[in-house]
Amino acid sequence: MSGFGAFLLRRALGAVITLLAVSVIVYVVFYATPGNVAQITCGPRCSPEQVHQVARQLNLDDPLHLRYWHFLQGLFTGRDFSTGTSVEHCTAPCLGQSYQSGRQVLDIIASRLPVSLSLVLGAMVVWLVLGVGTGVLSAWRRGRLSERVLTAVTLAGTATPVFVIGLVLMIVVCGELQLLPFPQYVNLTDDPEQWAWNLLLPWLSLALIEAAAFARLTRAAMLETLAEDHIRTFRAYGVGERAVVGRHALRGALAPVIALNANNVGSAVGGAVLTETLFGLPGIGQELVHAVKVVDLPVVVGMVLVIGFFVVLANAVADVLYAVADRRVVLA
Repeated sequence: MSGFGAFLLRRALGAVITLLAVSVIVYVVFYATPGNVAQITCGPRCSPEQVHQVARQLNLDDPLHLRYWHFLQGLFTGRDFSTGTSVEHCTAPCLGQSYQSGRQVLDIIASRLPVSLSLVLGAMVVWLVLGVGTGVLSAWRRGRLSERVLTAVTLAGTATPVFVIGLVLMIVVCGELQLLPFPQYVNLTDDPEQWAWNLLLPWLSLALIEAAAFARLTRAAMLETLAEDHIRTFRAYGVGERAVVGRHALRGALAPVIALNANNVGSAVGGAVLTETLFGLPGIGQELVHAVKVVDLPVVVGMVLVIGFFVVLANAVADVLYAVADRRVVLA
């Protein structure tokens, strides 16, 4: 196997092991807590009969490791749930069944996930373009007035809460100027143009703060790279300044940017609660908050696992991008 192929295999195995570790931690934290797990899972309004039914479904009389094994089997082979009068099969990957709505957790997540992915991936494009572009320009114009202005703007962006940015954008853009409608989520497959127009303000609200962090990180990495010997060599041989900055220095500064982007994308899938709530977007973050409020434990566990999956996936993709940007990483 080639060096790059072995590198991919190692990263894939590492991601699988990490996901298994996450599933163990999540299951133990939520299902090994003190108190009546069946009562917590079913909710405060459940009757004793319903609590007993939940306890039977969760196999609470079995040891914890055996219960986790049944949970893990459900992810790969599915599980059967008793509704009292009949048995309902939950197909793999089975994340459980909501005791508030009776729906399978995977169906709830599948209905919410496109909204969160639309928000996060669109915002990612915005924060990368704005953040990396501002950071490169700031490093290139170091010591000049434009660099000081950009630094002040990025500091202000970092210190401003996302709900403040969102409210200001809605008041100015939607209210005063009436340039855009108040955001209302539209499916991408139904109307791509309206999908983009309605998500433009949420993208900007979520991305402006992240762009400020990317600008500061990119500036620091660019200044470090521009001071290296190979950059001075390119300049000594008469390579144009734009080529030095855009082709050589930027590539050397991408490693920390890739790492930060991986962490942001993975965590933002479940962490963009304020943005989803402010603009009324029915995403995973909003549903997770609701599940916590009503103590719908299967939904909470399922969503935490899905969010963990995206965090691990984003970091695995970042490792591959490291290797593309710098082939020396393959040997690590």
